[in-house]
Amino acid sequence: MSERRWAVGELARATGLTVRTLHHYDRIGLVSPSERTHAGHRRYTESDIRRLYRVRALRSIGVGLEAIAATLAQGDRETLRSVLTDQLAHLDAQVRQMSDLRTQVRGLLERMTTDAEPGEVLAILETMNMIESYYTPDQLDYLAKRREELGEDAIKEVERAWPEVIAAMSAHQAAGTPVDDADVQALTERWFGMIEAFTGGNAGVRESLGKLWAEQGDKLNQQYDTGLTPELMEYVNRANAVRTQP
Repeated sequence: MSERRWAVGELARATGLTVRTLHHYDRIGLVSPSERTHAGHRRYTESDIRRLYRVRALRSIGVGLEAIAATLAQGDRETLRSVLTDQLAHLDAQVRQMSDLRTQVRGLLERMTTDAEPGEVLAILETMNMIESYYTPDQLDYLAKRREELGEDAIKEVERAWPEVIAAMSAHQAAGTPVDDADVQALTERWFGMIEAFTGGNAGVRESLGKLWAEQGDKLNQQYDTGLTPELMEYVNRANAVRTQP
């Protein structure tokens, strides 16, 4: 018995794909019908259909068409392993981003259960978007991964500790305590230790954080009353210069 040959419309109906999609796969050389009828009509063979189902299988887990083409062209174990490894990393990044987004939305809803007005919550959301604009997509994924590694309890502890550290440092700054004072140096060590926990030592993230505060510090202070005045930051930077000197 000879193999069945499929016209593009028949194959579209059988697979649930559109004719347009099949034509696109043909144009880019991903899945092309390998035979023609006497009248010149193109027909898909069984081997073409097997290739198409491999394409669909890889597309179902989110692999891009270029990566699929490379995988099928090479046809070896290592190429497929590399493509799947890259896809897993991409999916992991999406999971972290969705988890981070979920945390943000949950925080906004918690504010809505208090006396927060809709305008206040929307202003917070606007500020969150502004903050994220200072980081690249890779940096945002890195920060989401850092939060995942630190865990919710550690993050809450840092959030609780920051106001205490800022208040203690502000008191020293207002009193004119020398920046090489032992207590000031201990606070400085704690201050930059918490920043290090946030950035994980990533120089790009640290640079983006610095740019954010340099350009939007006043706005953030007004909205969140952080206490991070220019005078305090100058004091902290002088204390850190003492802390990090050879």
